[in-house]
Amino acid sequence: MSPSAPIRSFPIEVPEASIVDLRERLARTRWPDSLDGSGWELGTDADLLRDLCSYWATKYDWRRAEARLNRYGSSMIETQGEQMHFLHVRSDHPDALPIVITHGWCGSIIEHLDVLDRLVDPPAFGGDAADAFHVVVPSMPGYGFGGPTRQRGFDVHRVADAVADLMQALGYERYIAQGGDWGALVTRRLAEVYADRLTAVHFNMLFALPTPEEQARPDLLEGVTDRELARLEADAERMNGETAYMDIQGTKPQSLAYGQADSPAGLAGWVLEKFHAWTDHDGDLYSVLSRDQLLDNLMTYWLPNTANSAARLYYESMRSGTHAISPWSGRIDVPTGHADFPGELMGTPRAWADRKYNIVHWTTQERGGHFAAFEQPDAFARDVWAFGRLFR
Repeated sequence: MSPSAPIRSFPIEVPEASIVDLRERLARTRWPDSLDGSGWELGTDADLLRDLCSYWATKYDWRRAEARLNRYGSSMIETQGEQMHFLHVRSDHPDALPIVITHGWCGSIIEHLDVLDRLVDPPAFGGDAADAFHVVVPSMPGYGFGGPTRQRGFDVHRVADAVADLMQALGYERYIAQGGDWGALVTRRLAEVYADRLTAVHFNMLFALPTPEEQARPDLLEGVTDRELARLEADAERMNGETAYMDIQGTKPQSLAYGQADSPAGLAGWVLEKFHAWTDHDGDLYSVLSRDQLLDNLMTYWLPNTANSAARLYYESMRSGTHAISPWSGRIDVPTGHADFPGELMGTPRAWADRKYNIVHWTTQERGGHFAAFEQPDAFARDVWAFGRLFR
């Protein structure tokens, strides 16, 4: 389906009354009790959350983030029956390649801003002008400033259709698609359905889990190294007790949404726990992401009131069988690259990836977790630069 409305400029101009309301709500937060010394064991650490919310209410400057987003060509399109907000920056360097980068939950376009800078203008970050990209960074429908989705059944495949529509509307006949988390599923779907439009695909989270039928095959572990097997076991142990959010958002997201829509502290408490658990740090979340970065991301959920529709993507995708945990027996023949970050939630053995993807580029990164572009923008960008050279 092609877009039903033209692209329009969408300067973000949050009313001052919304900022005042946010600060007043933060000041009135009714805090729950917490057990001394529990830290992150029972959920988000109370001391860190109180500290962050105090900073949010008294020192945080949304106008700084707003101005930055507007500099990147903040725009809107209606596609697949929904509004989709996006950033689009064309490089001044000749022969730049187009790339679309799709985020996931509980991230947003904010997590890709530092990567966007590096891809559009590599020489400004120690790179080569020949590695430049024209960059499109969409907010998935139901996320960010596009506002909540309005339709039932808007699953991750519909998101991929919307991204394909956007790139077509921008005039890009062929492009590279990149993604992690939900963005990885969007990118995989693009490679399945819109392969004729794609130059290549690049992932920082690669879904290649064996189906139940494949798990029964005697050659399941053929080619899987001892190191990869140890990581699979460690990842499984790490994820034990870490999937309650998925169960709730995949079954009863509306119940959760009342607290997130009404209380900024409640929203922050839900999201920050995942940033602490899923980033690659040594016990100090702020050593990887600053208060401002975390709050910039949270504001893309709070201001347009999209926490509910963002969570609803889990519900719709689980019902349609298109979720990350849904069995997938497909095969991607589009040239594929993968940057394997050590702190990612799920490491994929190369042998499993080769069975399902046309792998032409595979790197092992030194640091970085689930929000790789946010945590390690330089390493992320350099990997995309290197991948892009294969297609210039």
